[in-house]
Amino acid sequence: MDPVLYYPRNMYGQSATVEFHASPLAPKLKGMMNFVQQPYGVEVIVQVEGLPSFEKKNGTQIGPHGFHIHEKGVCDVGNGEMPFESAGGHWNPDDQPHGNHAGDFPVLFSNSGRARMLFFTDRFTVDEIIGKSVIIHQGPDDYQTQPTGNSGLRIACGVIEWN
Repeated sequence: MDPVLYYPRNMYGQSATVEFHASPLAPKLKGMMNFVQQPYGVEVIVQVEGLPSFEKKNGTQIGPHGFHIHEKGVCDVGNGEMPFESAGGHWNPDDQPHGNHAGDFPVLFSNSGRARMLFFTDRFTVDEIIGKSVIIHQGPDDYQTQPTGNSGLRIACGVIEWN
């Protein structure tokens, strides 16, 4: 069966945007994401600058940076020590183990504080993620530790909104 038949014709080309808001842990961070519905899945484009440099400090690794879709579309910094806890946990609509959540993304590798990436996924449609948030974490995702991948503190957050 042709996978194109799974999506109504009017869904093609739907798009959503995220504008990242920085935390006190990465105050210069800014960036955008776009999600574009395609016939076989969603094209995801991210561009970020102001990412912290790679380092290991007291057993904590900073960079590359894990990032994921989170359950709630709320990006309140809170007290600044544990930013963006208001976004809730990882979005996991089909109750999979971490590493296979629909909202698990590849890590962001920083080049002098900048990252740009494009990838494609068939784990969700643009329509399903509207109103959720995307979080960039301080450290890399190990794709194993349950339920969050041990990717550390949250350094940026943005809400997914229709374009």
